[in-house]
Amino acid sequence: MICLDTYALVEINNGNPKFSGLLDKDPVVTDITMSEFYADIYRKYDEKTADYWHRKLSAFCKAVSRDILIKAVKFRIDNRQKNLSFFDCVGYLYALENNIQFVTGDKEFEHREGVLFIKK
Repeated sequence: MICLDTYALVEINNGNPKFSGLLDKDPVVTDITMSEFYADIYRKYDEKTADYWHRKLSAFCKAVSRDILIKAVKFRIDNRQKNLSFFDCVGYLYALENNIQFVTGDKEFEHREGVLFIKK
């Protein structure tokens, strides 16, 4: 089981072969990550494309507890020098709390515990 961040989802959408098999690895996409990805696709393409991805990924989406949201806020503030995305902090803390790998290509997470870093 893996937890995908928006970076990974964007690369899947872009057809990057390094990310192509991730949807076959029992992925989790947090609801907040899904909303960020939806916004990105909606902005770049259109509502029809964003809705397509929402439908395609909905079975993988999971709600995030308030406890994880609070931990993500603290994690982001405690690491403010790295300018981490709140969305990524939520996904990372969700993955840690659930003992699954957080999949990203964001360099800020490259050497962190529990991260499967895939360079673009």
